[in-house]
Amino acid sequence: MSSADLVPLAWNAAREHLDLFGSLGLGLGFAGGMMPRRSLILLTSAACSACFALHFLQLGAQTGTAMCLVSVMQSVVAARWIGPDFRAPWVAPLFLASSLIALGLTLATWNGWPSACAGLGSLLATLARLQASPQTMRRVFLGASSCWALHNTLVGSVFGLTCDLLTIAALVIALVRGGADRPSAVASPTTPLPGAA
Repeated sequence: MSSADLVPLAWNAAREHLDLFGSLGLGLGFAGGMMPRRSLILLTSAACSACFALHFLQLGAQTGTAMCLVSVMQSVVAARWIGPDFRAPWVAPLFLASSLIALGLTLATWNGWPSACAGLGSLLATLARLQASPQTMRRVFLGASSCWALHNTLVGSVFGLTCDLLTIAALVIALVRGGADRPSAVASPTTPLPGAA
């Protein structure tokens, strides 16, 4: 047997463990948690969710696939039509409708605890996307990522679990780095408030 014959054998042994979509999702999940602006967090999260929808589809985890597809839509809408000073009036009804669809998909694809974790993770992620403050959004995403970590442990997604752990680490780093939403508008005891004489 020559070394040229070993390459196909090695590829056949390894390809079941290689997942392009899981790998891309893993990188995007970590990057999303570290993004400096809300819109970048959401757009990176949308790309991550699209990758994981395909990854979960390959694993046969239908609830995870469905929740990821809802996540893509919500993330794109939240990045474009929700901001610190505005929110399109149709966004809240759309998010409510998509949450009801997510609930229906969770029930339709019910698989016990994995489905419960995916459904709760999706609900928390929906709440996170509705937040105007990046730090508040990160805090709620922390809860969502924890639920997804449980889901990915239960369905055997090594990429998903690794992504969740990296995302949780990135969110914690970004939360610590950003402080507890310490805006410069908070006046110190010696600083007069704007408009005070």
